[in-house]
Amino acid sequence: MASSPSPSAPAGPGRQPNLAFRRLRGRLSPGEFAAAVRRAAREIGENVSCDARYVGRVEAGEIRCPNYAYERVFLHMYPGYSLTDLGFEPRQAVRGRATRGRGAYDTAGTPEDARIRPGSPLPEPSCPTRDPSHGPSDRPTDEENDVLRRAFMTGGPAAVAAVSLDPLARPAAAAARSGRPGAAEAAAVEETVRGIRLLDDRYGADRLYHRADGALRTAYDLLDAGARRQPTADRLHSWTGELALSVGWLAHDSGRLAEARPHYAEALAIARVAGDAALEAHAFCNTSFLARDAGRPREAVRAAQAGQHIARHLGSARLLSLLAAREAGGWALLADRTACEESLSRARTLFEHGPRDADPEWMTFYGEAELNGLEAQCWAALGDWGRAARRARRAVALQDPHFTRNTALFTAELAGDLAGGGEVEEAAGSAGRALDLLGQVRSSRVGGMLDGTARRLRHHRGVPAVANFLDRMAERARPA
Repeated sequence: MASSPSPSAPAGPGRQPNLAFRRLRGRLSPGEFAAAVRRAAREIGENVSCDARYVGRVEAGEIRCPNYAYERVFLHMYPGYSLTDLGFEPRQAVRGRATRGRGAYDTAGTPEDARIRPGSPLPEPSCPTRDPSHGPSDRPTDEENDVLRRAFMTGGPAAVAAVSLDPLARPAAAAARSGRPGAAEAAAVEETVRGIRLLDDRYGADRLYHRADGALRTAYDLLDAGARRQPTADRLHSWTGELALSVGWLAHDSGRLAEARPHYAEALAIARVAGDAALEAHAFCNTSFLARDAGRPREAVRAAQAGQHIARHLGSARLLSLLAAREAGGWALLADRTACEESLSRARTLFEHGPRDADPEWMTFYGEAELNGLEAQCWAALGDWGRAARRARRAVALQDPHFTRNTALFTAELAGDLAGGGEVEEAAGSAGRALDLLGQVRSSRVGGMLDGTARRLRHHRGVPAVANFLDRMAERARPA
């Protein structure tokens, strides 16, 4: 059958069609090729919902890098090919894309007022412009990035933590000699943030927090020294703020809520000094989440609403969706069901607008699984255990395997929801699976959720599955 045109819209300004992927489709129609992708996925035990529209989006250049499930399927279909051979961009380039402005100027020195306005087309993000006062050696080399990437994906947690947080060491020493940080130092802070995010996705926060905190202190020293040029200073401010948020999140996820709060506050201050609206919205988002977990629901609502006010001009429906979900979490703890349902409805509607190039890089975790998990938390707080369990079960089913920490989190959430609804045997089974995952990740937040489930189940020790889970929890609590 002759190949039919791609159903996707033509590539937009600055977006290049993926001609390599189009050639691989050959004479198959987009629908026929999508069916071949689904068959290949089943061969390796993956579950992807590929259709003609997805194929069209890839060929139009809208999908610059596939998610991990699609990556495994495509590499299975074309042995010996890499993602770049298939026409995609390297994952680390997309994971770290910088679409937001850098304070009062972007990386090319463009005034903020000349950038995106509400209703304007969303441009394809460009690569950061190098500070002309520095040479090519200022950026980490491809070889260095390959070393980091291999460490992230294949090394043990201790090894990768040591490697991933080292990018700041050499540039910081160079800045100390010259007295002023430049593009190399800004790039090192950026690379450190990316490394922390990748490691946190896979291993959780507990093993990373203290090393990351040391890297943040180095970044603050660079910030205090002052960059030579305004674009570099703006970039250094933005990425130091992102690093403060990453370190704050590691503190948050490892149960150090009081330590997380000043990191988030520092990031918010940096954002306001630099005039970086995207960083400010991110800081409010994290602050809202922390306030909810710390039992300050009104603060959670106010911070989420402030974040939405800032984010409304940034062009990212997914960011507004996440902030609406954060607001819903605060309303749920306040037992305001009407306000919670309204916020969740808004979060779902905004989410269904789909991804955009303006979506911040840190939001790669925010997919259908995460939204279902946040909805589950809200229904649990409102005592609707049945609805909470349904959402949590869907979150577990949809979660990309790469995000091991989130899989453990949603599995623990499901266990707690089932226990709350009196489904004690199934709750114990889910809790046991979450315990298995805690062998791969370290997250005090997940551990605390399992402690709560154990307390709910302790009166049901006569059920064998419950007894087994409680015994495992007791064993885990004993000193090594």
